[in-house]
Amino acid sequence: MNAPAIIGRKPRVLVTRRWPAAVEAALAERFEAVFNTADTPLAPQDFRQALADFDAILPTVTDGLGAESLTVARPRTRLLANYGVGFSHIDTASARALGIAVTNTPDVLSDCTADIAMTLMLMVARRAAEGERELRAGQWTGWRPTHLVGAKVSGKVLGIVGFGRIGQAVAQRAHHGFGMTVLVQNRSPVPAEVLARYGAEQVDSLDALLPRCDFVSLHCPGGPGNRHLIDGRRLDLMKPDAFLINTARGEVINEHALAQALMFNLIGGAGLDVYDGEPRVAPVLLECDNLVMLPHLGSATRETREAMGFRVLENLSDFFDGREPRDRVA
Repeated sequence: MNAPAIIGRKPRVLVTRRWPAAVEAALAERFEAVFNTADTPLAPQDFRQALADFDAILPTVTDGLGAESLTVARPRTRLLANYGVGFSHIDTASARALGIAVTNTPDVLSDCTADIAMTLMLMVARRAAEGERELRAGQWTGWRPTHLVGAKVSGKVLGIVGFGRIGQAVAQRAHHGFGMTVLVQNRSPVPAEVLARYGAEQVDSLDALLPRCDFVSLHCPGGPGNRHLIDGRRLDLMKPDAFLINTARGEVINEHALAQALMFNLIGGAGLDVYDGEPRVAPVLLECDNLVMLPHLGSATRETREAMGFRVLENLSDFFDGREPRDRVA
């Protein structure tokens, strides 16, 4: 269901966080755009009011649009045009019940997120974060043969969990750039020609994948179905010198179990760009030296953040001009 015609006025849209200036300017020209100049997450009561006041809401991953936020009788809002590819923060069932469409922004952030996954892989394996902390603290005493000895990345076995656009972009870098052997675990069969591009093998189950890998990189969706997909039992399946990388969603990992595995050296290390309950970070993670942490930088390049915004603009324009948005997810 597309938007009913809006006669004689521009659709009124709420932008829940600050976006790149070029995108905000384009939104203001095409729509009656209201920007959250405080640039802080909105509360459920704010969203309930916004649903009555705006034709569309443009949320981000920082916005909790669960059932509490979507409990309204007759919303004016007809579209939630999400800024980002993941939409597990939106209760799509509640949106559907209210007749509200949901769109996202796929494709445009795949390369930059894959770059961050490779960054984390290299940083944790080569102990780069530990080395920088040592330098900044003035504790480096010079080169020596046993100092901060890490693990080689080139030629190792990489397991990719979730083989969509981002997972395939990681495989491209890992296999063709670092000569890694790629194993894939995906919820549906991957076409043989796609696997062949990366010399990849699809493994039947996550439990079968984990013991074979030197590195495991998560690129699966978030949401209740994948919550704590990586738990204590599955961490025990990993090699004792293997590394876990997460640029997907924080809830995919049981962070307490991960901290235990890191502290007791049950795995070699981990690299995280996302957290369960972010921006809150579990204090126990901060105690793990063999953990590299980044503040959700996966799509944080000027080119990508602008492309995400313009993709939202395309979905908005299609919807309010009576065309089917190409990125409708609900």
